[in-house]
Amino acid sequence: MRSALLIPFSLFTALVLAAAPLPPQAGTPAPRHGPGGDPVAGGGIFDVRSFGAVGDGKTVDGAAINLAIESAAGAGGGTVRFPAGRYLSGSIRLRSNVGLYLSHGAILEAALPSAAPYDPPEPNEWFPYQDFGHSHWHNSLIWGEEIQNVSITGPGRIDGRGLSRGFENGKYGDPPPGTGNKAIALKNCHNVTLRDFAVLHGGHFAILATGVDNLTIDNLLIDTNRDGMDIDCCRNVRVTGCSVNSPWDDAICLKSSYGLGRARATENVTVANCYVTGGYVEGTLLDGTEQSAPSGYAGFTGRIKFGTESNGGFKNIVVTNCVFENCGGLAIESVDGGVIEDVAIDNITMRNVVNSPIFIRLGKRARGPDSPPAGVIRRIAISNVVVSGAHRRLGSIISGIPGRPVEQVSIRSMRVLSEGGGTALDAALRVPEKEADYPEPDMFGTIPSFGFFIRHASDVELTDVDIRTENPDLRPAFVLEDVAGAEFVHVRWSRSPSAPSFSLDSVTGFTTRLCTPAGDMHMDRVDKRQF
Repeated sequence: MRSALLIPFSLFTALVLAAAPLPPQAGTPAPRHGPGGDPVAGGGIFDVRSFGAVGDGKTVDGAAINLAIESAAGAGGGTVRFPAGRYLSGSIRLRSNVGLYLSHGAILEAALPSAAPYDPPEPNEWFPYQDFGHSHWHNSLIWGEEIQNVSITGPGRIDGRGLSRGFENGKYGDPPPGTGNKAIALKNCHNVTLRDFAVLHGGHFAILATGVDNLTIDNLLIDTNRDGMDIDCCRNVRVTGCSVNSPWDDAICLKSSYGLGRARATENVTVANCYVTGGYVEGTLLDGTEQSAPSGYAGFTGRIKFGTESNGGFKNIVVTNCVFENCGGLAIESVDGGVIEDVAIDNITMRNVVNSPIFIRLGKRARGPDSPPAGVIRRIAISNVVVSGAHRRLGSIISGIPGRPVEQVSIRSMRVLSEGGGTALDAALRVPEKEADYPEPDMFGTIPSFGFFIRHASDVELTDVDIRTENPDLRPAFVLEDVAGAEFVHVRWSRSPSAPSFSLDSVTGFTTRLCTPAGDMHMDRVDKRQF
């Protein structure tokens, strides 16, 4: 029989005192200890309720949440868990090696600034080159800077009802002091995962990621009042299986701003298996009622876009297996000097497109230090696109500027059903250049073609393309101006007996093959011709 281990009383007292938890610091809630007096549930799980969070939808729990995050970081890492409940908070500061987990029934809600003022926007000397929202990160519900190995996951919800969307007193502008305007903002981070949760009322951005590398965004449902997600100056990004309703702004938007103080490309990005729309009343995609937005409700934007901020450009990008509905079409824009190259778009369906199904714009807004020269757009491959309900005023647009063409664009296997109804007066319109204007498909007004308007471009190829109109259209199907190298192979279109099919102006190297009804032809140079 073993003898009892005897410990001197003085040593026993010292061990007990050493093991006792330190008293909470002033201004922080006292942890609520679980069994054994340990605030950690085990396995690196830090329950926010153990740190004083109430989750009753009335108490501001931000201090408790941040204490749990700091405790997890201090332990070398861990998961901060939100059990079911509604947690009001101001700014939540992420730390390296810490993940937030929103359980079923957990709602993390952005409090009103009067109840919990948000962290102030940090100084940024480069703010003149992008709007307020892109220039600051700390004024957010959840933010992280210079951190790595972090995640926000779980089936719960982020509700940004206390956030500003940057639309104050009936006009866009900077939010008042103490206000947050983003649900999630990340700057200069590595190895970030955002998965499985929902966002309602995301503010100016539901997600703003700037300079974030190795970023995974998967299976999110975002139903918001401005942009869904902006991926800015990021590398090695995977956006998969997300659904975004953003009636007032873009759904999934790649950016390359000057917010970091340098031109940095967004590159190595895959966007796959996503659904984007701007056609539902905010919140009704999330609750499943899918109430159609009434006329005048919003701009029905809700699209996938590259730009407008485009200082660093976009390289090595894939967009595949995505659905557009009741929203804008695909937009690829370089207007601030950036290079867009090596882009593949495949397996896209669009229904009820409110502007151009495809909009490729190289402009010269030149918003950046020392007014950068016009950028470059080249090697763009778009294939397997099906469009119905395209807006009558705007066909697809590929437009550079004089002396700076869009280069090497291939469009294959595309089916478009447009409203049609264009008039002879529409066909006679001259499209203004607007080199420095903000790029939007409607920037030129009604387009004099119902299929494609192609200007200041080189090496453009359309293969197996079919463009039809629901109503007779007196505009040409295709208008080409200042184009060097244009090949149309097995292209078909609706034709009115009183309107030409092609309008060519300053075009070289023009070829059609297997095209009905134009037949086969090649013209080395065309100064001006319609047929």
